[in-house]
Amino acid sequence: MTDPSTTSLSLLSSAIAGVVARATPAIVSVHSHRSRASGFIWKPNIVVTADETLADEGEISIELSDGTVRPARIAGRDHTTDVALLRFDTQDDTKEIAPIKLSPDVPMLGSLSVVVAAERGLPAAALGTVSLVGGRWRSLRGGEIDVRVELDVRLRHSHQGGLVLDATGDAIGMAVLGPRRVLVIPTATIERVAGRLETHGRIAQGYLGVGLQPVKLDDGIGAMVMNVDKSGPSSAAGMRQGDVIVGWNDSRISGVRSLLQALGPDSVGSAVDVTVRRAGEPVRLKLTIGERPET
Repeated sequence: MTDPSTTSLSLLSSAIAGVVARATPAIVSVHSHRSRASGFIWKPNIVVTADETLADEGEISIELSDGTVRPARIAGRDHTTDVALLRFDTQDDTKEIAPIKLSPDVPMLGSLSVVVAAERGLPAAALGTVSLVGGRWRSLRGGEIDVRVELDVRLRHSHQGGLVLDATGDAIGMAVLGPRRVLVIPTATIERVAGRLETHGRIAQGYLGVGLQPVKLDDGIGAMVMNVDKSGPSSAAGMRQGDVIVGWNDSRISGVRSLLQALGPDSVGSAVDVTVRRAGEPVRLKLTIGERPET
């Protein structure tokens, strides 16, 4: 008589293997100057990968699931959300690979998840569980992530950029290494950021044109202006070196980081009321946020 538990485990194992097998054709291995990572085909000839894994110099290539290697070039990258786009050219003898379809679903806490990645051109997979599900949050670099999802799974450095699948096989995001945890860059963030990168090659960030240093005040925290870009928006608004920013649109600031977090893509061109202390006296300035120049 067959043990029912054995049958159940066998069915689960076969189901997971099937989920992985369906995703692997769209998984690629990314090679850039002494660095290896994973990625997936988002659109024809366009790969999404983890920005943090890409070298800042040298040539880039991708290895497709059939073993063919193609040169690639960076089409856009956003270090704040860890999303990067690579373009590659196909050849006449290259079989067209269907891009992966991303699902907007948010996984349930405790549900199974599978990370499908590449290891030196070979497909790799890791099974884990969703250990945390939360709301919208900002990365340490100021990027806006639409939902917080953490995985209890072992992730190698070279597996960053791999696809995260739920138990039904739907692709729900990209796996990256966070501080002491594995994070998912969700579909909503990928689609929003990758769409802008495909069109513009970069994500615009707000720019004040000042160097800031946090300072403690008797009644809170301020941001002291250490230097001013003479051609920047703060200079045009009349801000001076030595001013201490204490207010932003009639709200008290909580530090330098809170100011930087307010300078997202949608902030460019918006006008804000800034309150500074100059020689101990309050001064109100009207400032139009600029776009951070490329470096």
